[in-house]
Amino acid sequence: MRLAEHLHHLQEHGSGLAEAAASAGIDAAVPTCPGWQVRDLLAHIGMVHRWAASIITDRHTKPPSDEEFPSPSDEELLDWYAAGHVALVETLRSAPSDTECWSFLPAPSPLEFWARRQAHETTVHHLDAAAAIGSGADVGVDVRLAVDGLDELLLGFFARSRGRLVADPPLTLGVEATDGDPGDAWTVAVRPNDREVNRGLARGDCIVRGRAADLYAFLWNRRGDDALVISGNRKVLDVWREKARITWS
Repeated sequence: MRLAEHLHHLQEHGSGLAEAAASAGIDAAVPTCPGWQVRDLLAHIGMVHRWAASIITDRHTKPPSDEEFPSPSDEELLDWYAAGHVALVETLRSAPSDTECWSFLPAPSPLEFWARRQAHETTVHHLDAAAAIGSGADVGVDVRLAVDGLDELLLGFFARSRGRLVADPPLTLGVEATDGDPGDAWTVAVRPNDREVNRGLARGDCIVRGRAADLYAFLWNRRGDDALVISGNRKVLDVWREKARITWS
């Protein structure tokens, strides 16, 4: 996927997030983010959108402090979130393609990195907002977007050496998107000190197969495995649920 597609999904899921948050109400619990209410979700994603836009606009070479983007009162929160979302989309759309700024995963350019990262950040949090009104499974995540998000998660975030996702003795998890293209499959080897991820085949102690959107939500720990076909040692999934977390820092 390239920038235009990521921008389309960023715009679509950002608007869907706002609608779901308004429907749930800011006091509603967000079951996919234990301890959060919708106000916390809006404050977080509103801050992230402004934070990312500032990196692009100001050509930051290192991440700015998130404390530069405080959230407003409850009465202003939804409008504040929506304004930040619109501004981020416009920033990404209008920035020169050769913009140089800080990024943290491989990508064709910093601009394409940020379009992709914010498309998935926003889509995952759209799932959270929908979960607050009990309709998390009803969020339509496009197959191409879901496969791209699995690539980002497995070949991006979990290809890095650091992180809590380690296991001794080692274990392997295979993942296959049954509605994707041939080769939309991954093998994740979790070792005592790091991970190795290969694309193209699903092999492992445990293999998980299903629609790309269901795999996307499951591997981001936003839903259970009821829509998936699982073979092999299910204890591998316990390790994933416990340790496969991407946290803000």
